[in-house]
Amino acid sequence: MKFEHLIEINDPLNPLIDTITREQLWRGLVIRAESPKMFVPHLDECAIGERNSGTFTRRLRYGDLVIEDTVVLTPLQQVRYEVPAQGEIQASTLTMTIEAPDEARLFVRFCYDDGTGEHVDAANKMYDEFKKSAYQEADLDTIRILRQLAAQGKLDASYLN
Repeated sequence: MKFEHLIEINDPLNPLIDTITREQLWRGLVIRAESPKMFVPHLDECAIGERNSGTFTRRLRYGDLVIEDTVVLTPLQQVRYEVPAQGEIQASTLTMTIEAPDEARLFVRFCYDDGTGEHVDAANKMYDEFKKSAYQEADLDTIRILRQLAAQGKLDASYLN
């Protein structure tokens, strides 16, 4: 199943939304990759492994389930999570891409590929719709948490140095 959606970060026509800079958004997406327990409540443990230029590996534990993945960082543009096939888990990816159609507007495009094709039977189609909804809710939570961090000054360069 492939699924993508867009979340608007800055809307110049909505004065109720605090503006976040591209740099703050980028720092927040990196924090999500390096400290996922802040964003995923049912994650028990995350161990960061080997770091190379622009990539690092992680070992995520959800109870008895352990998933290893690689995070690929394209500075100020994209965070890509690559999960190789392991055990009963198929290879999958999640890509979070920062998009700025103009100086005043900022978006994050979330693209999922769970390694399965498009389902045609009703039961699996319903399951796919449930997963899409869960992904979208998790992504909205991610942006909500990033907004909180930004409001607290925790995504400012001076805070991180």
